[in-house]
Amino acid sequence: MEAQRVIHTIDPVFDGRSHVLVLGTMPSPASRQVGFYYGHPQNRFWRVMERLFGRADHTLQDNDDRIAFLLSERIALWDVLASCSIEGASDASIADPAPNDLTRILDAAPIKRVFTTGGTAAKLCRRFDGALLRERGIEHIALPSTSAANARMRLDDLVAAYRPLYDALHEDGGR
Repeated sequence: MEAQRVIHTIDPVFDGRSHVLVLGTMPSPASRQVGFYYGHPQNRFWRVMERLFGRADHTLQDNDDRIAFLLSERIALWDVLASCSIEGASDASIADPAPNDLTRILDAAPIKRVFTTGGTAAKLCRRFDGALLRERGIEHIALPSTSAANARMRLDDLVAAYRPLYDALHEDGGR
């Protein structure tokens, strides 16, 4: 497969009540096709969110339900990169990355923590946004990838690994 230049075209999800920001690397071809984050049917991000937040399985299926869930739980969602060259969905193949401007969200919402999904997202976030997050006193927490390619982690393992995200939204009594 040959690398292609991909421009991020999916809007971030956030509002003035968002308290945590979850960043992936770049939308996969499947996500770009459905026009929303974690759109590959084998990606477990939405199943992890359902379990973590006590929702019934497979209730976060359509994009409108996913947006409503994120906003109701005060979760902002975007990606570290605005563009890059990439082969398919392989984060390992990323070249010439250009970052999204996180101030778009950080200036509009009281973000306390940034969570990245997967090693490449964490590495790129530290590279491009580390100074900004430190300057604003925002903690960065790296979480494992929910991609099916991360087969060594079962769904229950991922839910446990994502617990800090839930806890960040419910500390000091939550809302």
